[in-house]
Amino acid sequence: MLSMFLFAQLAPPEQVGWLSRKLLGVTLTSAEWVLWLLVILSVLSLALMLERAVYFSTHRLPDSEALAVKLARGEFEAVRAAIQGRKGMEAAVIREGLASSAQGADTVEEVIASTVARERPQYERYLSFLGTLGNNAPFIGLFGTVLGIIKAFHDLGTASVKGAAIQETVMAGISEALVATAVGLAVAIPAVVAFNVFNRQLKTLTSRTNALGHALVASLRAERPKASTGEGL
Repeated sequence: MLSMFLFAQLAPPEQVGWLSRKLLGVTLTSAEWVLWLLVILSVLSLALMLERAVYFSTHRLPDSEALAVKLARGEFEAVRAAIQGRKGMEAAVIREGLASSAQGADTVEEVIASTVARERPQYERYLSFLGTLGNNAPFIGLFGTVLGIIKAFHDLGTASVKGAAIQETVMAGISEALVATAVGLAVAIPAVVAFNVFNRQLKTLTSRTNALGHALVASLRAERPKASTGEGL
């Protein structure tokens, strides 16, 4: 696009195609709208980061390791009391698993897998937006920089100044254009960091949930031989 603009400035008007003139007319508009777009995206990303941070902190069990030990020991009533009023994947898995414990360990295992599949998308909500923003915000900023540089060269071509004033005009225009790239990076870096942090937390939470489910299933399977032995006696 930049080479097209320079060619249009050097070539006679009759040698510039209709499409080139139209595209140049669009690119010579102000690139400030790119900065406003990046500002809006940054505010939106910060709001989503705060929302996800609150959601993750309020939808987890702080003592899941201790609950896993109790489940393995068969202390189901104590676990029921501990998760009462709790929200999140871990509490839902324990609650649903205990509710279906009378149907056997195999059924409980299927219920746990179903509950994890149902609850996981709630944690993944908005993470794709943060990942997409982190990957594409620098390109949006670069687009604004390109538009600014094109406009700077256009202003240079139409300016009547000479000597040091020309250098001052070009440098001022380019420095303003580079602001868009800097803003794009400033928007992208926090989004990428937040995306990685939340994904890591989700993996940890899923692992802890699976550990709770395995402890419950193992306890139920350990009780079955005892029950069978008692019936035989």
